[in-house]
Amino acid sequence: ELPMHEGTVKTIESDDGDVIDCVDIRKQPAFNHPLLKNHTVQIKPHAQSRGIDEAENNPNMLFQSWHKNGECPEGTVPLLRRTQNFNHSRRSYPAFLHKKVAQLNDVNNPSNHEYAQVSAVDGNYYGARATINVWNPLTNFEELSIAQIWVLAGDGNKLNSLEAGWTSDGYQSTGCYNLDCPGFVQTNKNIALGGSIEPVSKYGGEQRDISIFNNNDGNWWLQVQDQLVGYWPSSIFTHLAGTSDAISWGGEIVNNQPNGHHTSTQMGSGHFPNEAYGKASFFTKLGYFDEGNNVKDPENLEPFVTRPPCYDLRTGKDNKFGVFFYFGGPGYSANCQ
Repeated sequence: ELPMHEGTVKTIESDDGDVIDCVDIRKQPAFNHPLLKNHTVQIKPHAQSRGIDEAENNPNMLFQSWHKNGECPEGTVPLLRRTQNFNHSRRSYPAFLHKKVAQLNDVNNPSNHEYAQVSAVDGNYYGARATINVWNPLTNFEELSIAQIWVLAGDGNKLNSLEAGWTSDGYQSTGCYNLDCPGFVQTNKNIALGGSIEPVSKYGGEQRDISIFNNNDGNWWLQVQDQLVGYWPSSIFTHLAGTSDAISWGGEIVNNQPNGHHTSTQMGSGHFPNEAYGKASFFTKLGYFDEGNNVKDPENLEPFVTRPPCYDLRTGKDNKFGVFFYFGGPGYSANCQ
């Protein structure tokens, strides 16, 4: 196991094996970032976005099991303690950038990543939102499965990207995520980034979801359900200090071709979009924030699906779910080699 985080005042172990260190808010890893040496923690956004505070009071509230065994004190934030070697090299960039930025090379967008997502491009976006259906897809060793929002600005090696959502595998071996990359300033003492979420959706049964918002007051704030989690300070960005020019929503997996054929790592629920509600994974209430902090429906969404026989996507719009899509699939099959 890795040693406890510096600045820990209390440690809580969850029944599912997560170890949570409650760390003094002023000693969190964000302040290891060279541009944040003298940063003062901002506790809440200067301007609260309309459409944020009325986040659904969801009876299926996001729950992390470590809360059964304790709470972090005021003035601390919960950090998930890493339990194995952690490789900081992986970055994921949404696939539509292949079209937008032809010169993005395979170092930035490795060919073993597959996507089923939609994108709003060429706008001026002050934030993004979605309600994301939560599942626990099967993942093969050293692969992962993600459902998330990407908020982007710039291009090529000047690309700035914020990402929020859920992953299966917890990026244990494959990324620079959560609070392991300095830069994200956490302000919330209840949500441990990278900690497990429970319960998840059941096939043909109860559906669980989380609402995620990014909104910009100069800094980029992350809100999950009705809780502000923290922010990415504008000072760490070259391009995202103002607005973003692209948003993506959707799924991503890593396919390392184990056993010499396509992986059986699942995306979403592991079922195709045509199975629809309760069976296929979904994003609902897609939105972006305009200059006045109003939430708007995105229009002219560009779908991007790398291999439809493996993982697919189906979009729609209605009164209950707003702009939505179903996505995902099982991976390896007779049609997906």
